[in-house]
Amino acid sequence: MSIKSLSRQQHELARAEKQVGILDDYESIGIPSFQQKLENIGLFPLKPTNLEIFQINVGKMCNQVCKHCHVDAGPDRTEIMTRDTMEQILEAVKGSEVQTIDLTGGAPEMNPHFRWFVEELSALGKHIIVRCNLTIIVANPKYHDLPEFYKKHKINVVSSLPYFAARRTDAQRGEGVFEKSIRALKMLNEVGYGNPDSGLKLDLVYNPSGAFLPGDQQELQGEFKQKLWDMYEIVFNDLFAITNLPISRFLDYLITSENYEEYMTELANAFNPMAAPGVMCRNTISVSWDGYLYDCDFNQMLDMKLENAPQHISDFNLQQIHNRPIRISQHCYGCTAGAGSSCGGTTT
Repeated sequence: MSIKSLSRQQHELARAEKQVGILDDYESIGIPSFQQKLENIGLFPLKPTNLEIFQINVGKMCNQVCKHCHVDAGPDRTEIMTRDTMEQILEAVKGSEVQTIDLTGGAPEMNPHFRWFVEELSALGKHIIVRCNLTIIVANPKYHDLPEFYKKHKINVVSSLPYFAARRTDAQRGEGVFEKSIRALKMLNEVGYGNPDSGLKLDLVYNPSGAFLPGDQQELQGEFKQKLWDMYEIVFNDLFAITNLPISRFLDYLITSENYEEYMTELANAFNPMAAPGVMCRNTISVSWDGYLYDCDFNQMLDMKLENAPQHISDFNLQQIHNRPIRISQHCYGCTAGAGSSCGGTTT
C-alpha cells in the first residue's frame, strides 16, 4: 500500500471515529438511544437470523462522486480489493450457506479482478448482484460489453437512479449522469434486462435528494416505470427505496446544512417496531475491500467491525458469526424508520 493510501486510510479512520462520537451524543438533541428502542420491543441484543448474503466492497474507486455516497467513493480513491482477498472470500463461501453475493464499490467493475471474481462465484452456483452505477457501462469502450457479460452470468443488476429527470439526478450524482444512465439502461434492455420473460433482473435504487424519508416504495416504482417507459421506452423489474443514513458524506451534508438534529429526530420519531426484525444486518455480512468483516456496509464506513467474532475474512468462522451480537448505533434508526430500509428496499 502506498504512503498516499495509508494517509487516506488514517484520515478515514479519524473521520469515522469523529462521526461515531457525533452519533453517540444523542441526548443533546433529545432523542432516545437506538438500543433503548430495541430493548422496548424485546429485540436487544440484536442477533443474526441466518447468513444468506455476503455484501462485498471490492474497492472505493469510482468514475462518479455522488453527494449521498456513504462510501465516499470517487476517481481519486485507490483502495482496491486484491485477488488474494477474493480467494479468501471464495474459500469462505464454498463451505457456507451463503447463496447471494452482493458486489459493490465504488464502481465494482473498476477492480481489475472483477470479471475473474464474478466467473469464480458463478462457477460456485451463487446468485450474484452487481451494484452498477450505470455510467460505467458507457464511460469507456472497455466497459461497453458489460451488459453481455452480466447476461452470460445471469447477474442481478441493481442501479441507482435518483429520479426520472435529468435535473434532480445530475444534482445528486454529477453533471451528465442522467443522460449516460439512460444510454446504459437502453443497452441493458437490448440484451434482455428488465424483460420479465428473460430471467435477467434489472432493479433501480431511489435515494431521497435531501434530509427526508423516501416516499412509498410501490408508488415510486409505479411512477418510475410509467415515466421511463413513456419518455424512453425503458423497462426494469423492481425499484428499491432506500433511506439515506446519517454517515459519511450525507452526515457531513446534514451538519453543514444544519439539518442534522431535525433529521435524526425525524428518524427516531419514525421508528417502526415492525421494520426492526427485518434489518439486513441479521442475514448479511459486509466485507470491506481489505477483507475486514462488518455487520453491514454502514457499520463498515464507521469502522465498527464484528464483535465477538472473527474480524477478517482470513479467520472466517461460520458458527462464531452466527452467535455474535450485532453492533448498533444511532445511524441504525435509518434502517427502521417508516417502512424500513435495506439494500433491497423496504423491510415491511
